[in-house]
Amino acid sequence: MATIRIEGEKTITCADGRRLVLCIEDAGIDILHRCGGNARCTTCRIEVLEGDAGEMNEAERARLALEEQLAPNVRLSCQMTPARDLTVRVINRLSTSGLSDAGPRPEEW
Repeated sequence: MATIRIEGEKTITCADGRRLVLCIEDAGIDILHRCGGNARCTTCRIEVLEGDAGEMNEAERARLALEEQLAPNVRLSCQMTPARDLTVRVINRLSTSGLSDAGPRPEEW
């Protein structure tokens, strides 16, 4: 189980094999996930501030490769299953988006 410190928010835990986006949302933090966790939209982006986030899977790598000017520490929380402790910053929030909902809830893996 990884401990995740969310900058400006709180510290949470994320069970092994669980998507980070679900851990963040279930902790009451309003993270966007417009495509439902399918690595299509990048709205669930987080910035890894400290720690080793592990290797990207192919879907995450391919989707982020389409974006320009992203810092190398930006990741898709819908594709991550953290195994180590991290400090992250949530980039896109429902509360500042003007959208009516965060998007379809990603499924558990």
